[in-house]
Amino acid sequence: MSHANGKVVPAAFPPPVHSPEEFIKNGLDAEDELIEVGVVIVGGGTAGLACANRLLQLLADDPETMERLGEVPVAVVEKAKTCGGHNLSGAVMRPAALEELFPELTREQWRKEGFAFGEVTKESVYMLTGPKSKLPVPILAVPNFKNHGNEVISVSALARFQQRQAEEGGAYVLTETSATKLIVEDGRVVGVRSGDKGRGKDGEPLGNFEPGTDIKAQATVLAEGCWGSLSGAAIREFDLAEGREPQVWELGVKEVWKVPKPLDRVIHTFVQPWPLKVAAQYGQLGGTWLYPMKDEKTGDDLVSIGFVVDLNYRDATTSAHDLLQTFKTHPLVKDILAGGERVAWGAKALPGGGYWSMPKLSMPGAVLVGDAAGMVDTAALKGVHHSIKSGVLAAESIYAALKRGNQDLSNYEEAVEQSTIGTELYQVRNTRQAFQKGFLIGSLLAGPSIMSKGKVPPGRQEWHRDDAEPMFIGDTKKRYPKPDGKYTFDKLSSVFITGNATRDDAPNHIRVQKHVPRELAETWRWMCPAGVYEIPDDAPEHGDVDVIVNYTNCVQCGAITAKGGRLTTPEGGDGPLYQIT
Repeated sequence: MSHANGKVVPAAFPPPVHSPEEFIKNGLDAEDELIEVGVVIVGGGTAGLACANRLLQLLADDPETMERLGEVPVAVVEKAKTCGGHNLSGAVMRPAALEELFPELTREQWRKEGFAFGEVTKESVYMLTGPKSKLPVPILAVPNFKNHGNEVISVSALARFQQRQAEEGGAYVLTETSATKLIVEDGRVVGVRSGDKGRGKDGEPLGNFEPGTDIKAQATVLAEGCWGSLSGAAIREFDLAEGREPQVWELGVKEVWKVPKPLDRVIHTFVQPWPLKVAAQYGQLGGTWLYPMKDEKTGDDLVSIGFVVDLNYRDATTSAHDLLQTFKTHPLVKDILAGGERVAWGAKALPGGGYWSMPKLSMPGAVLVGDAAGMVDTAALKGVHHSIKSGVLAAESIYAALKRGNQDLSNYEEAVEQSTIGTELYQVRNTRQAFQKGFLIGSLLAGPSIMSKGKVPPGRQEWHRDDAEPMFIGDTKKRYPKPDGKYTFDKLSSVFITGNATRDDAPNHIRVQKHVPRELAETWRWMCPAGVYEIPDDAPEHGDVDVIVNYTNCVQCGAITAKGGRLTTPEGGDGPLYQIT
């Protein structure tokens, strides 16, 4: 149904995408036209690089297997200008997985490397009851927010550190390279194809055109992050989501501020009844964070501040970017940021379905890791340690298969299930689903679920797809402040400071229908933190309207996939260049 009770359902307007036809290549090119590597890892984020580093550690002690993998034992394909360039998170990380991966490094050395910013020693949680009021919430009442002993980090900086470690260990890291097709032969993944470079707006080859290349591998790791094109195609091609709940999504927008007075604690807030709405008709749920960051290299005091909103909302005027600006007008935040300046901004979608929404993790010749596999605990706002641990487990499974001389990677699934990933995600397996029935019902059921470690409510709770929610044009937008360019900011000035360098004549990598009901066009316009979608000034107030897609603004957040569109891989090197997000 395209309309429900006079409201527009995004799923009724699917994007012009033919997956897996567009993203699956049947068979390899001739041997003299391809690159052969031992293991190819698609995505140079925390999960993919953890896999590369752990695999290289194992191979360093096994020269015979290393030699058998050829001149390039491990290749990492990363579409950004550098690893970490498209990575963003809060982030307060549980440290064990990284300590296990690099046991020789102390946490003080992490900070000197520039990706860690201090151990959590104090924390507070508040409920925002209005634009100037708040109520403290005891940590004992919300144990999922307990962070004492965890480490504040930047995932973009962590990825750059992991890249250096991997290259020193012998990895071949291909940055500014998109992986656009998964290569399948005789029912097995045998590698990926890199994307063309140097095509014009209409796909025509320009003077600097370079065709893509098949990359043949004995094992493939899909570490693309939130619903990558190849991960999505693999899930469909191999029926990996059969018997699972649908994946649902959240969108986080983040700023980093340099401040004159250091923040002394980690702060989380509940944002209902302000600035989000409590009424079930709005379908809104979200939260915020404020994290202290002490830069050991410069001595600067920084603050990470962000707003996360679930993407199953129904009010088309819900905007994570503008909600963050609204949140900053609260006295709690103004006191922390007073006299400071914004030094970074970014946005990223994240998988929110948790345990029941995780697909089958292996297929013949390949595995899914990290966010590509949905390994995020949104009840605790934790996923980085799961990404790292999954990369390590994938490496160990691949290494064992290489030693056996076969490509059976199914033991990776059991390893994940028996690890902290499976244990922690299982304990919160039924925590968030009730919020799809409204904030009040969700609040009543979430506490017992957390306290009972998922036993209450019993059984398997269902998720409903984000794009199945009927959209209406509501009034959430009335709470947004007018940007002043000093403390509150518009979307385009925010995109500017990401270092986005997408060519003006690059091919369009965003797929949406361009003539849709006003309710859906408004959904895209408000949702996108980068101002990609516009509605012409002369468009009618009701009925169908045209949509202008300013795809060169895109910061690769991926949110459009949740609400009726699809983000595909851009040309290698396009998109933001995050440094400290």
